[in-house]
Amino acid sequence: MNLITQLSEQAANASRSLVNLESETKNRILIQMADKIRKAASLILEANKIDIQHAKENNLPAAMIDRLLLTDERIDIMAKGIEEIAVLADPVGMLREIGEQPNGLKISKMRMPLGVVCMIYEARPNVTADAGALCFKSGNAIILRGGKEAINSSKAIASIMQQTLASFGLPEALITVIPNADRELLMDLMQQREHIDVIIPRGGEGLINFVTDNSKIPVIQHFKGVCHLYIDKYADLDKAIKLLLNGKTQRTGVCNALEGLVVHKDIAEQFLPMAAKVLAEHEVTIHACKQAASYFNNADILADNDFGQEYLDLEIAVKIVDSLQHAMDHIHVNGSNHTEVICTEDLERSQRFQRSVDASVVMVNASSRFSDGSQLGLGAEIGIATTKLHAYGPMGLESLTAEKFLVTGDGHVRS
Repeated sequence: MNLITQLSEQAANASRSLVNLESETKNRILIQMADKIRKAASLILEANKIDIQHAKENNLPAAMIDRLLLTDERIDIMAKGIEEIAVLADPVGMLREIGEQPNGLKISKMRMPLGVVCMIYEARPNVTADAGALCFKSGNAIILRGGKEAINSSKAIASIMQQTLASFGLPEALITVIPNADRELLMDLMQQREHIDVIIPRGGEGLINFVTDNSKIPVIQHFKGVCHLYIDKYADLDKAIKLLLNGKTQRTGVCNALEGLVVHKDIAEQFLPMAAKVLAEHEVTIHACKQAASYFNNADILADNDFGQEYLDLEIAVKIVDSLQHAMDHIHVNGSNHTEVICTEDLERSQRFQRSVDASVVMVNASSRFSDGSQLGLGAEIGIATTKLHAYGPMGLESLTAEKFLVTGDGHVRS
């Protein structure tokens, strides 16, 4: 038995230890995990320093280094995320009544864990804590395969969570970390359909395509975030500027940052000079259609088929459109089913936008940066699903469960 098969089997066996674990006990364990992560901040930061040093030596992009970097504040946020999960309702065992059939059979559905979840991710050590806690609370074992960029940070975080599990008499294999980022181990992992129930890749486009193309296990894609802000002709321009700046400049290297600005032609002459001024103040590089480029200094002119890039930096693509429908068509072609925003004071147009745009999160007059499990009331998230399987959008506890049918009869037989 090779290493990956052994670890996968251990995780599958461990997952059964959670079947009858009371919610109260799960919550106590999660609170302990958060406390121990805070107390071990110096240990985690030392491990993270090694990862950051390696990242700089390998000339990784600034956006990836930002995702990789841990600070005391980010560790505290990580711990708070685990505490938030502890106070959320446990979906496991929740019942939904379907009704009684004419023959007297009583039908209901019960939420149950998926089983073993495999997370494949890159330079995001916080995923180790978020995914570990979410899967534990929802009754799943998790196998974490982080990229080599974050391997030391991830191991340090996972070891603290494993120690907490062991102190409560639970198997450490509930949170398993693949010991290195070797590509052959990854290939082995994606063949373990006997032991692993679902794979969730979280990272760049190349990683997600590689996993989707090679996995024998169902994949929930967490694809790139090409998020747009559409400024409607009935927009409040002060709100529009706030949404633009927050979405583009607050934190550039995240999937819910803005990558596209779409402006209705009737308001372009008022809005784009304002946008040009504030974006220049934040040193944002502008890529624009020929019509929009005239409002900016040194804008890079884009052809129609050049839109749809995920910059993950202080860059944005700007497009002027003739109508609301034109805006939605542009988003349909260039979006990534992640998050789309409309700024408008017209209720009917906002509702049309929300109904029509195919994205996992569609917002009205709210920053794209709110497209996040913790901001939408889910606690920490395991990621933002951009495929329409059983989950679409930020995946919290409920998305890590499925429903099974419960059927109760009284000696019923089918004729």
